[in-house]
Amino acid sequence: MNNTLKTITLSAFTAILLVGCDTPATLLSVPEANVDSNPLKVSKLTEAQEKSWSYTDLLNDTIPGMSVDKTYKELLPGKKGTSVIVAVIDSGIDINHEDLKNVIWTNPKEIANNGKDDDNNGYIDDIHGWNFLGDTEEEQLELARIVDRYNAKYNGKTLSQIPAAEKEVFQLYQKAKTELEEKIGEATQGKQRYTQILQGLNSSHAAVSKILGKEDYTSADLQKIENPNEEMKNHIGFLSQMFQYSESIPDFIENIEGGVEFFTGQLEANYKLNASFRDIVGDNPYNFDDRNYGNNNVIGPDPKGARHGTHVGGIIAAQRGNGIGMDGVANSNIKLMVLRAVPDGDEYDKDIALAIRYAVDNGAKVINTSFGKYYAQNPEWVYDAIQYAAKKDVLIVNAAGNEGLNLDDPTNRVYPNDQLDNISEMSDTFMTIGALAPKYGGEMVANFSNYGKSNVDVFAPGVRIYSTTPENTYEFLQGTSMASPNTAGVAAMLRSYYPKLKAKQIKEIIIKSGLTTTTSVIVSGDAEKQAKFNDLSKSGKMVNMYNAFKLAELNN
Repeated sequence: MNNTLKTITLSAFTAILLVGCDTPATLLSVPEANVDSNPLKVSKLTEAQEKSWSYTDLLNDTIPGMSVDKTYKELLPGKKGTSVIVAVIDSGIDINHEDLKNVIWTNPKEIANNGKDDDNNGYIDDIHGWNFLGDTEEEQLELARIVDRYNAKYNGKTLSQIPAAEKEVFQLYQKAKTELEEKIGEATQGKQRYTQILQGLNSSHAAVSKILGKEDYTSADLQKIENPNEEMKNHIGFLSQMFQYSESIPDFIENIEGGVEFFTGQLEANYKLNASFRDIVGDNPYNFDDRNYGNNNVIGPDPKGARHGTHVGGIIAAQRGNGIGMDGVANSNIKLMVLRAVPDGDEYDKDIALAIRYAVDNGAKVINTSFGKYYAQNPEWVYDAIQYAAKKDVLIVNAAGNEGLNLDDPTNRVYPNDQLDNISEMSDTFMTIGALAPKYGGEMVANFSNYGKSNVDVFAPGVRIYSTTPENTYEFLQGTSMASPNTAGVAAMLRSYYPKLKAKQIKEIIIKSGLTTTTSVIVSGDAEKQAKFNDLSKSGKMVNMYNAFKLAELNN
């Protein structure tokens, strides 16, 4: 395809404030940012750029970052923000991490470890948040839970045998059962395939390593093996094929082992029927009034299980300027409230609804929700919580999902969401984020990212994002799960420096101040499937912190 790239042209910022109000109810004037003929960045990103590409400036660096560094350099010197709490609803956070321990929220109304609910909020010793999962880690997907819940009642029956009042539930059960059977088949085949590859890799790698006298070798080294017998030729041929997928056989073995582990986890937990993972929590997840459960261990039973949440938390607010690891989007004004509610599997609607309400009631001004599922049995509980957050002036920043789907298709509904239908929204303080890749042009939309002209608000960096992981480690991870906290970090900073602005105004500022382009991009990783970038989201834009601060200043 022809990747015609564009330069950035910014129109003058103008603002009109409503007379008699401290802040305008609606942004009446916004910057127009268009991308016009920016040259391609043909050189490979440096190691430093790879670790911080989301902070770059598109005009200066030709990388579609959020202009974070430019904001700190040009707009923030001499300014002082207020403290803002960001709630991270996720798998837990390693609150002892060297780059996070100084930015973790502490409940000022709770006395640590005295076994009392000092602030009378219903949670005992909730010093840094709450763990709604207790000591459980693995969990079924929602579709498996649906089949488990209704199998005894509906298995083997047809729609004509079902009372009218139960037909909707029965159809949900049928759909879930059909999809679950398909997924079990796919996971079984995937595990068999990866296991076979792993067996071949281990055998060939051991034989070749012995001959070469080293574990890490190149494809060229294979060709230097002298007088190979037939068995060795087979090993060389097999490994030569594997070098098409990785530059290192040991690294490739590790990846394939991860694949086997992934499919095993699906079969033994996510897709497993007659499972009882929730029993360890001790509540009834289908009773919203049963709330006396969980504990205050926001890391979870195993720090490694908090990998996802720790990575998300670091993106938002890892301590800046300490010379350790990496810098978060937000500075030390921002504190992270930890709400563990996302297991290795699908979250329960009750946990998410209660986590949102906890965040709102305990002072969070931004909530990050980097998770999602395609089935929900009690979405009304979450919808009520989303509306509750809106009434209390709290912004929710949500990941769009990683299946490369058009969310405007009603068959692709993802939870959580704030959609009444494909046009109307139940909340004006809920925003959904798609993911960008670091290569500006036709490949800048992440191949996994969901999209939708009505159901995705804006795009932000989400591919190969470097951030904190448990036990003082750092990793590159990717997903709309990373695009969401990048945006949440920008939102938190806006709320810190412009505290008069309401949550709905912060959302509008982020959306309207972004950069846009009409260039064609590959969608869902399919080169045959292309669309104009500005048709993939409601705003058609990329989050830009610098422009957002400029616009907030005008509307403050």
